[in-house]
Amino acid sequence: MVAAVRAFVLTGPREYAVHDVPPPVAQPGEVVVDVERAGVCGTDVEFFTGQMQYLHDGFAHYPLRIGHEWCGVVASIGDGVDPKWLGKRVTGDTMLGCGTCHRCTTGFQHVCETRFEIGIRGGFAGALAEQLAVPARALHSLPDQVDPELGALVEPGGNALRSVLATGLEPGSSLLIIGPGTIGLIAAQIARAHGLEVHLLGRSARSLDYARRLGFESVHTATSLPNLRFDGAIDASDDPASTGLAIELVEPGRRISLIGIAGSPSMVDARLLVLKDVTAVGILSASPGLAGTIDLYASGTVDPRPLIAATVGLDEVGSVLSSVRPDGAGAGPKILVDPRA
Repeated sequence: MVAAVRAFVLTGPREYAVHDVPPPVAQPGEVVVDVERAGVCGTDVEFFTGQMQYLHDGFAHYPLRIGHEWCGVVASIGDGVDPKWLGKRVTGDTMLGCGTCHRCTTGFQHVCETRFEIGIRGGFAGALAEQLAVPARALHSLPDQVDPELGALVEPGGNALRSVLATGLEPGSSLLIIGPGTIGLIAAQIARAHGLEVHLLGRSARSLDYARRLGFESVHTATSLPNLRFDGAIDASDDPASTGLAIELVEPGRRISLIGIAGSPSMVDARLLVLKDVTAVGILSASPGLAGTIDLYASGTVDPRPLIAATVGLDEVGSVLSSVRPDGAGAGPKILVDPRA
């Protein structure tokens, strides 16, 4: 066993360092994974700035080790774990329920009241490290077609897939996606693969230009949005006004899915929901969408790798969280981390 592994550690808002920490040991029912790639996402930024709601609700505390989008190779297993996992390339569920409550036993472990969330909630160490311990029951095997870059994008892809499916749309229907970030763009790719007519609504010229380069022609700002029929909508934005906008723009009797979380409360007139007979669905977790996302990636139906702007090492994570673009980064919204770089 190695004496120590390197890990990115947050000790307070905008306070961080890369530390040598004791290597994880696989407890009964757990495996230890050599992390190949991990993603940096908006939740990580909120922990970095101190704005993440879990910090204020008491579900998370500094110091903490973030990182919940990951893939790697199983290096060791604990008692009771099937030896078949050794050497397997895997990703895993972020949401770790207790396993015994009503929610867990009926397929809703991702909203278990006492759940841990890898790199997010309950002090469970995250994947911005050379190694990660995780329960074997959370693992998903990755086929050879899903390389490390795709593997690290399974978790955001699972959220995107659930967001698209929650709209309940049939091929040929029109879908408005508000927020062309990583999840919004993967949702757009999935929606296009499902035969939907995709429209993207954003704010920055850079993100909208990038969406066009990915082949999405119907890209708009709030001021340029044409008067079209939208059969469904996804709010993947951090703008508190975007949920209300989605309700206004979607057709009556249809559905909107909400995956973006604003830094302040979103003000929604519930009367509009009722008068338009609109259904709003919240998407908290990728959990029920992970297996489907792996299948989409493995088949080549969806390939989000063009969204990756750069891959950096642990020593550069602090700069990335500070919104500093790595030298030579592409135009995409996603930064990955190779913990051994």
